[in-house]
Amino acid sequence: MFDVYLCNRRDSARYLLGKSGERMLVVVGLNPSTANREHSDVTASKVERVALSHGYDGFVMTNLCPLRSTDPEALPTKVSDYQLRQNQRAILEFAAAQADLQVWAAWGSGVTRRPYLLRSCRRLGRAISGLGGRWLHFGPLSKGGHPRHPSRLSYAWQFGTFDPLVYTSKL
Repeated sequence: MFDVYLCNRRDSARYLLGKSGERMLVVVGLNPSTANREHSDVTASKVERVALSHGYDGFVMTNLCPLRSTDPEALPTKVSDYQLRQNQRAILEFAAAQADLQVWAAWGSGVTRRPYLLRSCRRLGRAISGLGGRWLHFGPLSKGGHPRHPSRLSYAWQFGTFDPLVYTSKL
């Protein structure tokens, strides 16, 4: 099902999930849920549909935290720096290989649940902006100013520009 896939040995941490294309959309969510190389989930299915309907022929799901959890509240209170560095390395290596880097901020309001999520967001925002990447959000920002998570979207929405550096400076 997915030809872009990178995880740890036990598949308890997922770094990349997607389908190759000439015009890729890189999506940054909060944390991976159940999708794996063979099976999609609601979020990955919605991301693929949005990407295809907006002129992208491929996409890759990445996350601020690589640890799998169907409930973001169940994420651990602390995550090792090693795990977060591995995650960011995978994301940035993939991002750097894109000719026209387009990045959809899709983590939702959950970014404020754990300090490491916000730190990861800041680091990734700076690094991707440093690569010349164009940040996007899909649909209106939430009341709290957060980019919306793909599980709660309307296909009628459009992409808008997003500045993760301004966003994180307000949190």
